[in-house]
Amino acid sequence: MKNKILKLKKEKNAVILAHYYTPADVQELADYVGDSFYLAKIAKSIEVDIIVFCGVRFMGESAKILNFDKKVLVPDLTADCPMAHMVAKGKIAEMRRQYDDLAVVCYINSTAELKCQSDVCVTSSNAVKIVKALKNKNIFFIPDKNLGSFVAKQVPEKNIIINDGFCPIHARITAKQVLEEKEKHPFALVLTHPECEKEVLGISDFIGSTAEIIDYAKGADAEEFIICTEEGVSCRLMGDGPDKTFIFPDPCPCCVDMKLNSLKAILDVLEKETNEITIDEETCHRALLPLDKMLELAR
Repeated sequence: MKNKILKLKKEKNAVILAHYYTPADVQELADYVGDSFYLAKIAKSIEVDIIVFCGVRFMGESAKILNFDKKVLVPDLTADCPMAHMVAKGKIAEMRRQYDDLAVVCYINSTAELKCQSDVCVTSSNAVKIVKALKNKNIFFIPDKNLGSFVAKQVPEKNIIINDGFCPIHARITAKQVLEEKEKHPFALVLTHPECEKEVLGISDFIGSTAEIIDYAKGADAEEFIICTEEGVSCRLMGDGPDKTFIFPDPCPCCVDMKLNSLKAILDVLEKETNEITIDEETCHRALLPLDKMLELAR
């Protein structure tokens, strides 16, 4: 199956992008593996005809917005992110009426429709930097309340209004689960994604994006780590630190949508060129503005 995929990829001038939360065999086959920010930059810079994006739907949409002339395929169209939709209809317009000098800051984990209504996109790795760089005093941060609260704590000089969206996977990780693992592994460092609840962030040794967690674990002298993010990241963690131990809270955080990406599904979409992400030109143009602004401010 892998050989068939590699042959088709070469014949069709295609590239395979995969998020850290996809299954290990998908990550091993992909040309580029990373978090949302890295993959957004890669999607814009590569010269190919077809992008196969292994992740969830909003990631495929972002790739299409950044590459309107390229064909973007996703292994499974039903792979979605609940948080990407978690802004009440009309809420952004209401906030713009209520606050002067407002910037709508949209986490990249959002639909194309939400991006169209936003001023700038951010990822978990650049959100603090970009909010600090904005001239606006008032910030409406959508859709994730936990990342928004984390940014607000780092940028107290801004008035950051928090939306009530959340990632179901990260929100299910509790401080009790983490402390139970800490009892068993007292010398383990707790590395946490900012989509987790504030109680978990409060007992963490390091808070950062998926890529930042990987880099921190690789460079740290510690031998044991409690990882508070989706378990797919273990593939890269163990590859970078084969002599280190990585522990996940129990129950293990697993995104079923990310796991819908499979070698069989990749082969199928490459053979048939199905599951194409289609967005009309006007929506692409409007959604491109906040994505471009993110890439510019994060440079």
